Amino acid sequence: MAPGRGGNHPKTVGSAASARAVSRETTSGGRSNVIDAIDDSSPIARELAHETKRRERLVGRQLPRPDKTRIFTVSNQKGGVGKTTTTVNIAAALAAAGLNVLVIDIDPQGNASTALGIEHHADVDSIYDVLINDVPLADVVAPCPDIGKLICAPATIHLAGAEIELVSLVAREQRLRRAIDVYAKTREKNGEERLDYVFIDCPPSLGLLTVNAFCAASEVLIPIQCEYYALEGLSQLLKNIEMIQKHLNADLVVSTILLTMYDGRTNLAAQVAAEVRQHFPDQVLSAVVPRSVRISEAPSYQQTVMTYDPSSSGALSYLEAAAEIAER
Repeated sequence: MAPGRGGNHPKTVGSAASARAVSRETTSGGRSNVIDAIDDSSPIARELAHETKRRERLVGRQLPRPDKTRIFTVSNQKGGVGKTTTTVNIAAALAAAGLNVLVIDIDPQGNASTALGIEHHADVDSIYDVLINDVPLADVVAPCPDIGKLICAPATIHLAGAEIELVSLVAREQRLRRAIDVYAKTREKNGEERLDYVFIDCPPSLGLLTVNAFCAASEVLIPIQCEYYALEGLSQLLKNIEMIQKHLNADLVVSTILLTMYDGRTNLAAQVAAEVRQHFPDQVLSAVVPRSVRISEAPSYQQTVMTYDPSSSGALSYLEAAAEIAER
């Protein structure tokens, strides 16, 4: 069973001064504890100072509203690269900045729904009903309990069979796109503010659900894990996107690439990052998401890291990524 929501989590990052004062105990030989040796030139102090400067750059920054709704498909057919984590945390960061954000979860596992605290058991109307039974998206979306202006269309286990059911339907590749268009008109008719961002969280495959996401979006956000296997899968993903552009959605562009699970202690991570930046200089964000225990823990509390531990390095990285996306 998942732990209760909330929890008692640390909310502050210490300063370099507090790091130096962590322990003043002495050893039996009368020498200072090794922590006493920490000064401004130590790795810990440098890291703390660097994070403080990064936070200062974000304080008070107003994120601009896009001229029209930006629809992102977050996709990578390789599993475990941080698609869902990236989707929910960037969405949460943008919503916390006052922008209207919709997350559409089309992964049968429903992990994005879990992270946003949205019910997605078998009895809940979900994106499955939108795609297969023509239920309006407006009847499916639910508000995120922790973040205002963030709503989610949840996924249920029924999506596992949707690939097969979609095959026989008319305009099977365009069903999600039409549902989003109708929802936008419904919001306008009801006098609601238009959506600023839509993020579609895809399953780790290139089936009809992912094709629907590509046809509905104007931009692709690709999270890339900083490991060698991630590069192998990228070329196949780009070939599939080219096919979508040629036959189904000429407006689709790969606009954003985010490096995730970066481990600064390894040469491999630096090499992968450098190679991706060399091949995609305009698409790769400056922000890099590190490996983070806090990011991994947050979903077990049905939260994003933005609310679970906003002072963590992971939350800071996603805030930077969201700001970069908004200002592009």
